[in-house]
Amino acid sequence: MTTYQYSTDDLLYLMARLRDPQTGCPWDIKQDYASIAPSTLEEAYEVVDAIEKQDFVHLKEELGDLLFQVIFYSQIGKEENRFEFAGVVNDLVEKLVRRHPHVFPDGTLHSKIDNRHTLPADVKERWEAIKQQERDAKGAKGLLADVPVNLPALSRAAKLQKRAATVGFDWTDVQGPIAKVREELIEVEEALTTNDSEAIEEELGDLFFAVVNISRYLKIDPEQALRKASRKFETRFNYIETHLDKPLNQATIEEMTVLWDEAKRGDKAKLKK
Repeated sequence: MTTYQYSTDDLLYLMARLRDPQTGCPWDIKQDYASIAPSTLEEAYEVVDAIEKQDFVHLKEELGDLLFQVIFYSQIGKEENRFEFAGVVNDLVEKLVRRHPHVFPDGTLHSKIDNRHTLPADVKERWEAIKQQERDAKGAKGLLADVPVNLPALSRAAKLQKRAATVGFDWTDVQGPIAKVREELIEVEEALTTNDSEAIEEELGDLFFAVVNISRYLKIDPEQALRKASRKFETRFNYIETHLDKPLNQATIEEMTVLWDEAKRGDKAKLKK
């Protein structure tokens, strides 16, 4: 078993020191919930990036950076007598025990049950029912009321669709959303003929939403799928840039397309290996 020099208690002490009004760090002292929120999003994405790259050496570091965000918020909460880290942990454990009655049958952390014959579908149905009870207890008005507005647009669209599907508002098969994409694409083309930028934007939004529905129906994370497509584009464009014998701004589209197709063939060759 690995022995480490520092513990969670040391991290909490460090954060308190950084926020000390007299001896702390001037930058850390200035921060509040809103000012560090962008860093929280950035750190979360860096964790995801390390996982997708299978960069497990740096994953530990990125998880530490993300944990520091939780510690930072908890210290501010403690200073304002709102909450503290111990309370965050307590509420999390309490919630997870409550949401897993098939693991903790008595509603206590150390209760156990033979779970070998429990079906994942049963677990999912129970999970959704418990979450709905929690939403009702919070006074959420409507099935979609507590879907966070600030989620990335693709993720929020998928979450809205998934939530609606829990009450049967869903396609019977994947051909439904596929047909919807075709319909929305036609409407984008029609909007283009009007030169009405607001109408075009609205129809493009509907098209994106329909594409997300295909992704959601097939249980593919739309954010992850788009990130992979973006990385693929980046790799192929880098190939163009490194194989041109002239600056990019002096190359013709035909010259760049030839190299793009070379890069694309290379990608397909790698997939076949």
